[in-house]
Amino acid sequence: MSNDNGLFNVTEKHLNTGLRGIPVGTCRTSFVTPTEGVHYCGYPISELANQSPEDVVYLLFNKELPTPAQSAAFKEDLAGRGHVPDSVAAVFHTLPKDGHPMDWLSVGIQTLGMLETTGDWKEDALNLIARMPRLMGLLFRIREGRGSDIPEDDLSATMVKRFARTLDLDGIDQDQMERILSTYLVLHMDHGGGNLSTFAGKAIASGHATVYSSISGAMNALSGPLHGRANQSCLEFVLRIGTSDPEQVEAFVRGELEAKRPVFGFGHAVLRAEDPRATVQFGLGEVMCPDDENFKIIRTLREVAPRVLSENPKISNPNANVDIASGALLHYVGFKDPTYYTTFFGWARVAGIGAQIIDERTVMRDGKGTPIYRPKYIAEQQTLRHVE
Repeated sequence: MSNDNGLFNVTEKHLNTGLRGIPVGTCRTSFVTPTEGVHYCGYPISELANQSPEDVVYLLFNKELPTPAQSAAFKEDLAGRGHVPDSVAAVFHTLPKDGHPMDWLSVGIQTLGMLETTGDWKEDALNLIARMPRLMGLLFRIREGRGSDIPEDDLSATMVKRFARTLDLDGIDQDQMERILSTYLVLHMDHGGGNLSTFAGKAIASGHATVYSSISGAMNALSGPLHGRANQSCLEFVLRIGTSDPEQVEAFVRGELEAKRPVFGFGHAVLRAEDPRATVQFGLGEVMCPDDENFKIIRTLREVAPRVLSENPKISNPNANVDIASGALLHYVGFKDPTYYTTFFGWARVAGIGAQIIDERTVMRDGKGTPIYRPKYIAEQQTLRHVE
């Protein structure tokens, strides 16, 4: 709630609420509306879903979509930045194989920063984006024990093709995998400035830590089960259901609610309709894998869960969110281990967080940048004790 001067009145009731709803800055890359969901630089996400990831990165950094000539030049520029030093793989070989993939991703990004930081916000952000496909491929292979005979990186290829080449999986439909990954990256690149990982990354950068340190910290924020790991939890939820029969799915959902467990893949803090990112992914699934068992389960959930959840008047949005379909699609194209799903989320979000860091460090306040984040905490007077 704003006062007559347009300022936000922070009252005692806002304390200890995780800053929920309290304005702290402005965001130039994206915003979310209750009906159309996330917009990138003014474009509804539904209009961008079929763009290439590279063109959407260009949009976030330049606040406009590229012309064909600008797109070609930008892709060439990214290709020139994509080399990942061999020592990154050497570091990965030392990590515990049972460590969570998000911890590996954070270590990998931090390692890249120790090797090749320029100190220029935009240069480092673009360099990291260009190196993410190879980094991701190395992470998968080495963690899974396939650390030898890794194909050479093809820097002339698209970001998704570079990842797929490094990963080098057998028995998959390459075209389907690349299309699903491209769509996934575009849908997840940004989501306003106030989510935990983006805020954490920008807060770290406000102390003039490097882009790599800032985004590594953002990945740590993203790794938690209440944030980026929701897509992992959602696929695990779907696998537990195990059937697409509507009556059994409804019984399962009601059983989860009675046990006070979450129904993953539904609800959103801002949206009051189905998340357009979910709608896009459902449409993609209907084209690519309509008979896949996991896709049939989420198709049934899409019909059943909102009806059941809407019986609770406290639930303002019972509709499907972005996480409901992403896991099923990733599983279909060969990514069977859901513990990796948040790394795809992190890969995508590197672009949006990077673009927002650049804005906060080089654009805001007429180019001076935002000051270091330093929120005020109020002392609980009754807990203080006089020390004699």
